Amino acid sequence: MKNKLKTKSAAKKRFTVTSSGKIKRRSVGKRHLLEQQSSKTKRNKRGVKTLAKADTAKVKSMLPGIV
Repeated sequence: MKNKLKTKSAAKKRFTVTSSGKIKRRSVGKRHLLEQQSSKTKRNKRGVKTLAKADTAKVKSMLPGIV
C-alpha cells in the first residue's frame, strides 16, 4: 500500500483552484505600509490575480488532493 500525499498547509491557505484549473492568488503588498503607496498602486492591487504559468506546476504539486 502506498502512502497518501499530504497537502502543504501553507499552499492550501494561499491558493485556490478555479474550475478551469487556473490557480488564483492574492496580490502582494497590501498588508502594511500602505500610507506611502499611491492610491493608483493600491487600486491596482485589489482583487485576486491568476498565478503565472511558470509557477503553476510547483503549486499544483503542493496541492495533490485539490488539483
